[in-house]
Amino acid sequence: MPIFTICATFDAARGFIGMIPQAADSWTLWEAAHLLNRAAFGGSPDAIKLLHALGRKAAVDSLLSAQEASDSVPMPEWANKDQALVELKSQRDNARQMKMASRDLSPEKAEKIRRELFKELRIQNQKRGAEAQSWWLDRMLQTKAPLREKMTLFWHDHFATSIQKVNQPVIMVWQNDLFRRHATGSFKSLTHAVLLDPAMMRYLDTQDSQKGKPNENFAREIMELFTLGEGHYTENDIREAARAFTGYRFNPDTGSVMHVKRRWDETPKTIFGKTGNFDGADVIDLIFDQPQTAKFMAGKIWEFFVYENPPPKAVDVLADTLRSANYELAPLLREIFLSKEFYSETTMSTQIKCPIQFIIQLHKELEIDQPPKGFAQNAQQQLGQVLFMPPNVAGWDWGKSWINTNTLLARYNLAGVLCRSTSKSEVMQPPRGKKIPRFAKMRSMAPEHSGPDYEKIAPAALRENPEKLVESMVLRFFHGPLPANASTSFIEYAQSKKGTSFTDKQVAELCHLMLSTPHYQLC
Repeated sequence: MPIFTICATFDAARGFIGMIPQAADSWTLWEAAHLLNRAAFGGSPDAIKLLHALGRKAAVDSLLSAQEASDSVPMPEWANKDQALVELKSQRDNARQMKMASRDLSPEKAEKIRRELFKELRIQNQKRGAEAQSWWLDRMLQTKAPLREKMTLFWHDHFATSIQKVNQPVIMVWQNDLFRRHATGSFKSLTHAVLLDPAMMRYLDTQDSQKGKPNENFAREIMELFTLGEGHYTENDIREAARAFTGYRFNPDTGSVMHVKRRWDETPKTIFGKTGNFDGADVIDLIFDQPQTAKFMAGKIWEFFVYENPPPKAVDVLADTLRSANYELAPLLREIFLSKEFYSETTMSTQIKCPIQFIIQLHKELEIDQPPKGFAQNAQQQLGQVLFMPPNVAGWDWGKSWINTNTLLARYNLAGVLCRSTSKSEVMQPPRGKKIPRFAKMRSMAPEHSGPDYEKIAPAALRENPEKLVESMVLRFFHGPLPANASTSFIEYAQSKKGTSFTDKQVAELCHLMLSTPHYQLC
């Protein structure tokens, strides 16, 4: 059955159960796998069993409370703050010296030097952009706090900024770390921090906004996309807020943002019917005084973890939870993950995996600790979700937008690469006519890739029985029953390949077949 047909079937059957807690004694392995898929990036059969053994409430609490050392997967060396500040100050000083020196040079000579310096910086940024992607993917794969990492991805999409405009990988990595530190904490505190985030300032041009020349980009997006949603503010609110957001400047000497009072419009503003001598922090407080802010965020988080078009009753309940907790996110997330609706037929196995989910989950379920060199970055490009490069300020489109003829073929090919071992260098090319963003140009895969441990995936005791082998692998990859015709086709395939002994190569082929089905694209 095509993916779109599967999704449509569940949509038609959708009926809201309500925000009623799921019974603790009904906790199944399938539900534990579902929780790990949605609240994290999936897991191996052993990881699912460990989560299941905790019980439902303890499992949810373990995901919410999980911590890990900030240096568990160290940032790239160039993102270390002390080192980065030296480099940022050097870049600023070089720019000033270049400007002074150009006065004594011919326009042609000055332009030539400028181009050479720009080319050198561009090459460096390309390299660092790819390193930043690898670093974050490694964190997702290795993390002991997977919900925190999943929420970091959520915030990256919500407060979307792109390295292609920001053009400084170091402050994109700092922003990523900011999202991680606030991942399941206070939405209000995070929004205040985003106001002072250098990457956001560059992306939405608040760096250049000053008294008499306010830039409206941040004022508009913080209301429309980040907190309230379209239609819950006026154009005058935006104009007045833009004046409040003037005067913020990034200081490369400290790596922080300061508010330069002489560049700030200190005159009274009227926003949401209130008048005062507001600055940017005041505007954010006014926004969070609006009940719509809690509704907007409750709906957005519901869509990310549960399904699209949340029931108004669910949004109202979760918005009340969020406001009563002063915008702390943990109580809201706990309520979602313990609800009957989260474990209903409407929700389970109905969400199309985003490319990052697909990539990480493949590695976890095949139990591959280290992806082949260049694989993950190449896969992002082919599947249409490149980290640090959302397409615009609204972030990525989700759901069915992940699936088209090219990306389905890419998913098939990428699964095949991970399922088999390689002994020679492979280069995976993007779909024909697909332009590769400059920060996403990939190297060839490593000459050696050992592939999964098929002795673990398919123990010898199962290889003599195609039915038992398929049953075990279905539980590994799908975490629950499949339609009878799907399981039957896998069994028939296994029977057709079985000779005197079921080889690793044949197990790999069966894995690839399962990972290429419409059912596997859902979680």
